[in-house]
Amino acid sequence: MHIDKELDVRGLVCPLPILRTKQSLAAMISGQILQIVATDPAAVIDFQVFSDQTGNELLSLSETSGEFIFILKKK
Repeated sequence: MHIDKELDVRGLVCPLPILRTKQSLAAMISGQILQIVATDPAAVIDFQVFSDQTGNELLSLSETSGEFIFILKKK
């Protein structure tokens, strides 16, 4: 999978990871892929809700060593 942009929000807590994601997606075109790396456990639910509410597709969610990696496709 080709990642068009990466966003590092490690160390930030709700709502900052979502706000930074919104800013990044605003600068992208439809169909592009954004990878987000977060450390806030609440981000798991936040990104699922964000995806449902905005129509941006959550392609992948994984967790490795306390870091959560989200792959979003811009609507």
